[in-house]
Amino acid sequence: MLIRELKIPDSYEVTPKQFGDDRGLFLEWYRFDALEEAVGHSLSLAQANTSVSKRGVVRGIHFADIPPSQAKYVTATRGAVLDFVIDIRVGSPTFGQWDSVLLDEVDRRAIYIAEGLGHCFVALSDDATVSYLVTAPFNAPREHGIDPLDPEVGLEFPKEAGELLLSPKDTEAPSLAEAAATRLLPTWDAARAFYDTLNNKGN
Repeated sequence: MLIRELKIPDSYEVTPKQFGDDRGLFLEWYRFDALEEAVGHSLSLAQANTSVSKRGVVRGIHFADIPPSQAKYVTATRGAVLDFVIDIRVGSPTFGQWDSVLLDEVDRRAIYIAEGLGHCFVALSDDATVSYLVTAPFNAPREHGIDPLDPEVGLEFPKEAGELLLSPKDTEAPSLAEAAATRLLPTWDAARAFYDTLNNKGN
């Protein structure tokens, strides 16, 4: 597999090698050793999630308090989504910026999103099925959101998504500036300190 760091530090696009024949195809969509080499530490996986969304559904921007927050390894097993990683770590050199990866049934890519980063996707097809491997169980009091339509963030949703559909939770989420003003966001220093503890566990 090919692993490429995105423009947001601590996030990666993963493109697997597919082996096809007249029966179908086979691929490795997650390899702990390959990802460990890229990010500097192994993932301690704690939970696996699946969501199914109709075209236009937007999920996010979501994040969790750090530590421990929740690193995510995400792929689409059916249909297509455009998956966004947003740097919400106050003090980061790329704070407020984002990058995206198309997750679909063609290239079968995955995206790795480290703890402390924001995550969002928009479904580009009906029955878009997304699977997540995550490093910490869901903990409602520590989970937060930012308005995915916040113009300061400026996520660009493709035309093929059609009419956007958001949950009340996401439409009522604060803007990036509001979340920063109330100290809801993680900091770059706290994130880096936490990553260092993870990297040092293997030494």
